[in-house]
Amino acid sequence: MKGNTGIKGIYAALEDFIEKSVEEIPAIYNFPTQKGETRLRRFIALQEDALLVIGPRRHPPVPARAANTNTGISIQTVLGFSTLESDDYVEAVQKLRPDIALGMADYEYSKRPGVKRVEKMGDRTLAWFHDMVASLGDESNELPQVALFAPLLPIEAGQQSDYLNTLQEDLAYSVSGWVLYDAASIDAIPTAMRHLPRFALTDIRGPHEILDQVSLGVDAFVLSFIGDATDAGIALTFTFPGLELSERRSQLALGIDMWSTTHVSDVSPLVEDCTCYACKNHHRAFIRHLLDAKEMLAWVLLQIHNHHAMDVFFANVRQSIRRGTFERDSELFDQAFQRDLPVTTGKGPRLRGYQVKSGPAQPRRNPLAFRSLEDAQERLAEAPLPSSDADGEDLERQGFAEKLT
Repeated sequence: MKGNTGIKGIYAALEDFIEKSVEEIPAIYNFPTQKGETRLRRFIALQEDALLVIGPRRHPPVPARAANTNTGISIQTVLGFSTLESDDYVEAVQKLRPDIALGMADYEYSKRPGVKRVEKMGDRTLAWFHDMVASLGDESNELPQVALFAPLLPIEAGQQSDYLNTLQEDLAYSVSGWVLYDAASIDAIPTAMRHLPRFALTDIRGPHEILDQVSLGVDAFVLSFIGDATDAGIALTFTFPGLELSERRSQLALGIDMWSTTHVSDVSPLVEDCTCYACKNHHRAFIRHLLDAKEMLAWVLLQIHNHHAMDVFFANVRQSIRRGTFERDSELFDQAFQRDLPVTTGKGPRLRGYQVKSGPAQPRRNPLAFRSLEDAQERLAEAPLPSSDADGEDLERQGFAEKLT
């Protein structure tokens, strides 16, 4: 990935590294390092020139069952739901030494806060951020510095004015940037702190929403839809800004479904003139074969291609901003491409427990791999044994086999 994509930053969620029980010391805390190395960067084998950002929860998060408290937030570890105390999060930041640490926000992702709940959100978030500033401020100057991004709560500006005013008056010297959960909350940023970078943990499902949020002033994103597209077997094909209407017949798809049988004998690259590793070295028929065989290499190649497509997309967006044509180019892109990714006709790689967690009342993400054999056992006991010359249809009729479609 390093040699074939332009990925310059990684977002890591603390809940992926800690245990359910607070008494258990996470293995990452005792991971050996050499002089000049930081523990989290070495643990995930991240190169030194890549930006490392840490936050309490993964993105998108699994809705937690319990409510947040005055001292911590509800999280889901690799072993189940737990509570991450503010003091424990600060300790993790001190031990792991990321480049950027996101402040802990009193925000429950699956619930709309009520009136009483809103009153607590700013107070709790401010208290947690103040504790983080105080703890990191007492450290030795010899330790690698950690930049702190303060949360912007996804509520109206007036509802968090006390929180933001206190940040500006008492803690502005410690705020290196903002973390957003709703791009619309940018309007709440105090005027004197609007120059700081904005890091978005928002629900983005495609490039149109990226452009919408760039126009609002968002600077950096965590984009889970890239991995979702890869898992679905979709190769991204959009370009920014896109073709004029005179150069196309209708709106273009954002990607192609590589599960389609039309690619079985297609020896063209995923995208013509694409310079990514997958397109330069392999063709559609090969990737379609890998998908059909459930070979992980299929998703590796698609992920390389999709990240390259996003690299080119963002490079063109930056050029458009420098030219002063971003607004016009965004309109052209909106006219040229459909807003939704194509629907996949296949199945992605089998999801494991550490990749996705099941929340309340959510359906299974994977089909059942096994089923009860009691009914089949009774049928087989009553059925006569097949003869030596029985074919597949005979075996299926007698219950000894099942035809797969």
